[in-house]
Amino acid sequence: MPDLPAATQRSRVRVPLRFGDGYRVDAELVTFHGLADGQEHLAVVLGDPAPGAVPLVRLHSECLTGDVFGSARCDCGPQLREAVERIAERGGVLLYLRQEGRGIGLYNKLDAYALQDQGLDTYAANTALGLPEDARDYTAAAQMLQALGIAELDLLSNNPDKAGQLRDLGIDVRDRVPTGVFTTAHNVRYLRAKVLQTQHTLPLAELTELVVG
Repeated sequence: MPDLPAATQRSRVRVPLRFGDGYRVDAELVTFHGLADGQEHLAVVLGDPAPGAVPLVRLHSECLTGDVFGSARCDCGPQLREAVERIAERGGVLLYLRQEGRGIGLYNKLDAYALQDQGLDTYAANTALGLPEDARDYTAAAQMLQALGIAELDLLSNNPDKAGQLRDLGIDVRDRVPTGVFTTAHNVRYLRAKVLQTQHTLPLAELTELVVG
């Protein structure tokens, strides 16, 4: 197991969460000292896992446009909403990671959107800007999990890289549980690129039909 620098819990506070569709749930928000990247990542603790049960965990990268403004160009907002309810039902944690635009930042993400409007896919647009296709590093996420006492988990994600990085960092990912599929006329090419470029577990045949249709 890699020798990760230890992070510690900084504070815990109860916060009632309310979503636009009326869903409500109480959560405990946890902040940390000593995260490797110095960012203000947040753990959202939800539900009450049964004794000895493996928690359900999602690593959710911040997306201002999708999470806050409801942008239809990605599936981030619906994934966040779904994850909160699924984790609350079973018991676990959502790690809200400050990694806008797969780690390239908000302004660069919007610049990449402009290139996508010219025909590039989401990964090619990042490359055209001289940026990594995916700059995310999950060391801080592993530190947060260790600080929360979570050594084994089921990961709510379509992205095999998240599971791979966590395992390399010493976290036992027992299973990877796919999220729902949230397609719009504006994000289907984005979702298709995620399947073709980074092997996300999404139904390619359905996405192809949407593109053709």
